[in-house]
Amino acid sequence: MVIKVTDPLSLYALVDYQDSYVEPLILAALKSRLPPDLCNLTFVRALLDVPRDAQLLQWRQYEALDFELVLASPSHLVNSYVIRKALIRKHYLSTTVSNWLVKHPNSVLKAHVKPSVEFEIDYAEFLDDALVEAYELRESFARNEAMEVELRDWWILKPGMSDRGQGVRLFSSEHDLSAIFEGWEEENPDCEDESELSSNDGAVSEQEGVSSGNGVITSQLRYFVAQPYIHPPLLFPQEPYCDRKFHIRTYVLAVGALRVYTYKPMLALFAGTAYSAPGTDSEPDLRAHLTNTCLQSGEREGIVDAFWSLPFSAPGLDEHWKHNVFRQICDVVGATFEAAARGMSIHFQPLPNAFEIFGLDFLVDAHGTAWLLEVNAFPDFKQTGDGLSGVVQGLFEGVVDKAVKPWIGLDSRDSEEMVEVLSIGLGRR
Repeated sequence: MVIKVTDPLSLYALVDYQDSYVEPLILAALKSRLPPDLCNLTFVRALLDVPRDAQLLQWRQYEALDFELVLASPSHLVNSYVIRKALIRKHYLSTTVSNWLVKHPNSVLKAHVKPSVEFEIDYAEFLDDALVEAYELRESFARNEAMEVELRDWWILKPGMSDRGQGVRLFSSEHDLSAIFEGWEEENPDCEDESELSSNDGAVSEQEGVSSGNGVITSQLRYFVAQPYIHPPLLFPQEPYCDRKFHIRTYVLAVGALRVYTYKPMLALFAGTAYSAPGTDSEPDLRAHLTNTCLQSGEREGIVDAFWSLPFSAPGLDEHWKHNVFRQICDVVGATFEAAARGMSIHFQPLPNAFEIFGLDFLVDAHGTAWLLEVNAFPDFKQTGDGLSGVVQGLFEGVVDKAVKPWIGLDSRDSEEMVEVLSIGLGRR
């Protein structure tokens, strides 16, 4: 229950995000949205500096969070859930969606999430065994054998527990797929001393399980998903976009157990080179197909733009295309989080005294349909760049308004930018 206050409330805040781009924006949002006349805000550098039973906000990297303290004390608020692999691991997300569609065949997810084929493999020589039950892939390979390369059904391969675009490849035949794994083994011969995966609920660090050169160590990343490649994507011929493929980065806030908000200001991240359909080149140029800015050079040859600043007119679409895309995204976000919360509760456990920011990626095809690609925990805010840092600043201010203020008993500020897309009670206290 939100109460009106006459005397300022007290809040201790331990902010240690370990990111020079992000942390100042978090601090600024707390200071601007928690004015002194409403809240005595005290920043601390360690948990030992916090009085017993005081209200404490931990806003830190996942590995640094003291979840035992959070679980034991309802007076502590934390910026991450403990378990959310149903969303952030690609093979778990695939299962989350497919299980939900079995029970809810008319869900919006059916038209906005490509069905994935999941398989597990340790070494390239075991690929045949791994694909025994991958009927969709085998049927596709059989059809493709009699077709010209550019007319084939193409697939995109993604390691289930990697991030930042690591290990993503295109293929249209079993030979292509086998060559991918064989190439990784040649680049990264197996070693006896294998490091363990990060504890970040399944996320993998750049040093653990991911090789240089956009490859993976298959003995450490054994879970993969293959999805039908989305073609053709929406393209803009005019400068500076010049027919480059793009995806939309949508920031989503989940609060407690469970309200979910979609942040209306979104980003459009463009590939490094002009798009060409898979199969039109002898060797796919991944720079034309992958829009992750972290995979591009230090010159940032790709473009990061505000979604709402994209051209008013899109080829083949009406003037309302951006509003239509945003409406689709809101519907898909709400359905995805409900599917995880209700259908995969073992692997997604929202806590009442926690909140978390996720980065969801969507691809818009030439027909104006928004397709969910993946869900990222602790998204890379630096890809926004200095020119659009106001997008991230506004996001953190919205987080304070929707997650922090109600938790300490202050009225939440209404905002057109934080759009509520889901509100359900999971019965957790």
